[in-house]
Amino acid sequence: MKKRVVITGMGAITPLGNDAHTTWNNIKNGISGIGPASSFDTDKVDIKIAAEVKDFSPEEFMDKKEARRMGRYCQFAIAASKMALKDAGIQIGEDLHPERAGVWIGSGIGGLGEFEEQHRKFLEKGQRRVNPFTIPMFIPDMAAGQVSIELGAKGINNCSVTACASGANSIGDAFRVIQNGNADIMIAGGTEATITEMTIAGFSNMTALSKNPDPKTASRPFDKNRDGFVIGEGAGILILEELEHALARGAHIYGELVGYGATGDAHHITTPAPEGEGAQRAMKLALADAGITPDQVDYINAHGTSTYYNDLYETLAIKAVFKEHAYQLSVSSTKSMTGHLLGATGAIEAVFSIYAINEGIIPPTINYETPDELLDLDYVPNEAKNKDVQIVLSNSLGFGGHNVTLIFKKFIN
Repeated sequence: MKKRVVITGMGAITPLGNDAHTTWNNIKNGISGIGPASSFDTDKVDIKIAAEVKDFSPEEFMDKKEARRMGRYCQFAIAASKMALKDAGIQIGEDLHPERAGVWIGSGIGGLGEFEEQHRKFLEKGQRRVNPFTIPMFIPDMAAGQVSIELGAKGINNCSVTACASGANSIGDAFRVIQNGNADIMIAGGTEATITEMTIAGFSNMTALSKNPDPKTASRPFDKNRDGFVIGEGAGILILEELEHALARGAHIYGELVGYGATGDAHHITTPAPEGEGAQRAMKLALADAGITPDQVDYINAHGTSTYYNDLYETLAIKAVFKEHAYQLSVSSTKSMTGHLLGATGAIEAVFSIYAINEGIIPPTINYETPDELLDLDYVPNEAKNKDVQIVLSNSLGFGGHNVTLIFKKFIN
């Protein structure tokens, strides 16, 4: 029989706060974390805005010398993981055998900023000026590796790299590890820090980014005038724990992870399959895995990128899976406030999903001004909604045709 898996700790570094609680308070109050970009030379590109992490000091979470040897995305992951583990009240090695604690943290791109910096040094000053830590500073798996080293977790140490589904895939894959009895806790989530000139140039030339110069209104999921996403950065981490282990130590339980579905579109490198066919299958798999029916779901935290095809096809997918119940659901996109955190987005949205269950508050989709006649669900426009939330479904969809659905449920022993 598969083990039950609960959430006992959460940590976050986001454009809306350098901890989970601050971030959530800003989310439920409809505050945007998007502003003028400072991470890159905006004179070189046509996009001038981003959702950046503010006032982050890695030295608060790790040795200063070690911090200089790792990428910013790794620093985010360590900070969020330490906060999540503290929130869970666990010390690996004292409360838990190190071999029963695993790490699964995804990143879509890794340390691209560090690679760009070292490449410039190579071109300008030659090989000898390249940092010897260049490779471990940018390979995507190193966030999981550094967290494992920093926290002493000796169980499975892995990283899902599935573009914008990376964080959600990592949580789902970690979920399976505990279900199968191979760990008592998993430090799971996603991290990203790639607000760089090359990233902006690439996404902009792909016409994926919003051209709206106003930071506060540029990200407008499901609105008729949406024109692309706003890039963000940060990390979200959950402590997943086997239920009996959590109960035995008297842990505070935020909720239960009950369903995980993952599919591939086999369609196009960037455009979702028509009518969200792959997303439909991911949602159906997660519902079946959770043993619940569509009409039991109260809220969907949508992928909702503010791009034309994502918002259209995700809406069509929800309607195909939920039928008439789709019109009873609340569906919102928190990317309207955080921007798109790429490989971290599914993880931070998992945090929001769990808070929604705990506080009975559904976060809004801000900047929703002009309804699209093709999109006719309740997108929780502009203001949060108070509602008894028992079950939340969260979607994450990535380039390459990766579709992931996670389902969280209010904990009942």
